[in-house]
Amino acid sequence: MNRAVGIFAVLLIIALPLSLLAGRVWIDPATTPNSTLILMELRLPRSLLAIVIGAGLGAAGAAMQGYLRNPLADPGLFGIAPGAALGAVVALWFGYAASPYLLPLFALIGAGGAMGLLALIAGRTGGIALFTLAGLMVASLAGALTALAISLAPNAFAMSEIVLWLNGALTDRSWREVWVATPLIVLGIGVLAASSKSLDALTLGNDVARSLGVNPARLLWLHIAGVGLTVGASVAVAGIIGFVGLIVPHLVRPLTDRRPSQLLLPSALAGALLVLVADSVVRVLPLVTELRLGIALSLLGAPFFLWLLLRMRRGAL
Repeated sequence: MNRAVGIFAVLLIIALPLSLLAGRVWIDPATTPNSTLILMELRLPRSLLAIVIGAGLGAAGAAMQGYLRNPLADPGLFGIAPGAALGAVVALWFGYAASPYLLPLFALIGAGGAMGLLALIAGRTGGIALFTLAGLMVASLAGALTALAISLAPNAFAMSEIVLWLNGALTDRSWREVWVATPLIVLGIGVLAASSKSLDALTLGNDVARSLGVNPARLLWLHIAGVGLTVGASVAVAGIIGFVGLIVPHLVRPLTDRRPSQLLLPSALAGALLVLVADSVVRVLPLVTELRLGIALSLLGAPFFLWLLLRMRRGAL
């Protein structure tokens, strides 16, 4: 176990109980009426969902940066998050979101469709360049269809619901969303972990990796499946929460030996910590309505992305 795992595990253990108490009204278990009910039915599922989603997005970001060998790679580049968002928008557009499981189901179908299209285009060759271009195409197509759905929304209420959901949030989430997302995200992280040794070999170059027994097509399929499960499940229950997969590996990398296989677990823990802390912060901000988590992380991620670009320009990355 590298030191990054220990550091982020300890920080996460400290942050979890604090997140249970944080909110517009801080909970004092000894004096707050119905504190047990509030903690168990409202705060705990929301905090656990933040941990699970953050872990999935962090692991997906680390795996993608290792696979593409690009420190600016982000899971949204695959087109899977926009595909999942499109599926959820369709459910909202037709009014199916009134059923508790239909919106996540449509989002997962959208993610699966994006994965299938990505595999259809790039799955035979396993080439990184074709895979990247295919991901950009899928993301552009899903984004265009989502914008079309918003512009053709049947009423103002549906449009408002779509826009709010796309911004991403953990508000009013319950144990139902935890049970939907957790198995899929854990499975996705497991699939990505199965490819971590191959990513280590890939850092030596494609030819060397092949000589060491790495199958490029199999590696591509593992990443499509792993990122599809983690990102698709996250979007299905919380909307689009961006920049976690971009930010987290850069925070973790200096604490490891920079091998992709040593980056995956620390990135999952750091992603869980980042989303948990960010969600706790948006809960306590003195605003009229709660700031959407996706907006908060975008406000953090955009300057971070600019900083990375400036570092690359100076040759520091």
